[in-house]
Amino acid sequence: MEKQRAADEAHARVLHLRDTYGAPTAAPWSETQTDTYETAWRAWRDLARDAQAAVTDYAKDEGKPRTDVEAEVKRAAKTPQETPSGEE
Repeated sequence: MEKQRAADEAHARVLHLRDTYGAPTAAPWSETQTDTYETAWRAWRDLARDAQAAVTDYAKDEGKPRTDVEAEVKRAAKTPQETPSGEE
């Protein structure tokens, strides 16, 4: 679940950068913007790959359908984490 959360956060970063910079075809990005976007995109891709591999391995080990496990993980990753009492 933590791997899925990390991938989701990385994807949100990519979307934020795309929204902030605008379409590269409308106004060319600077070299720094391009590098920042590509780094964020690679991080998202790598994290998503790792999350998918973990889901696949877990589903195989548990004898469950991969799609069911993936749906459970995505649902759980979107649920806000509870913090111990008194902590934020």
